[in-house]
Amino acid sequence: MTIFSVLETMLMSFFQSLGMYLPNLIGGLIILIIGIILSKIVQRLVMTMLRFFKVGDVLRSTNVAKDTDVKIWSDILSQVIGWAVVILFLIPASEIWGLTKISDVLRQLLFYIPSVIVAVIIAFIGLMLANLAANVVKHGIKAVDKKSASTVAELARYSILFFTVLIVLDQLGVARDLIRILFTGIVVMLSLAGGLAFGLGGKDLAKEILEQLRKRI
Repeated sequence: MTIFSVLETMLMSFFQSLGMYLPNLIGGLIILIIGIILSKIVQRLVMTMLRFFKVGDVLRSTNVAKDTDVKIWSDILSQVIGWAVVILFLIPASEIWGLTKISDVLRQLLFYIPSVIVAVIIAFIGLMLANLAANVVKHGIKAVDKKSASTVAELARYSILFFTVLIVLDQLGVARDLIRILFTGIVVMLSLAGGLAFGLGGKDLAKEILEQLRKRI
């Protein structure tokens, strides 16, 4: 057998395998293209629904969120939902292409996307509550002490943001045990700090009450 006959056999085998695989390749590409087109439609639908319910106008009118905040979080939510649609169509496409390992990974990723959507919503709500708490505290304390109003407002804002980050990480399943330990430690620290502050600050008052009680007895 000469080298030309060997090359001819290899090329015939290659083109035969390619011809058999070509319908699967084209079918998978068609499914993927349909998924990409639908993802764009779903993204526009999500943005239209947010504009229809005037979520941004309500948040802006109450000074809870700025224009940039509403736009950023709306884009994030629409992008996540759009990628979920793409992955939904990419799974059968990878099955047609014979990429079973990739399809298994994509299924796990698809099941994880709802947690990501919930985490985005929680983060947005946490940001709104942080801004709302900062505004309420700032205007409430401003009448009493203008100097400390901004400091206390920022403290309230970042406290809520910190706990929001913990909730988001827990929703995403990132280091849940570490987050629970950290949350428990913060609660214990605040309890001890409050107890010590009340005990030291109210020492004279407690002494006076006990002295009056002793005199009555």
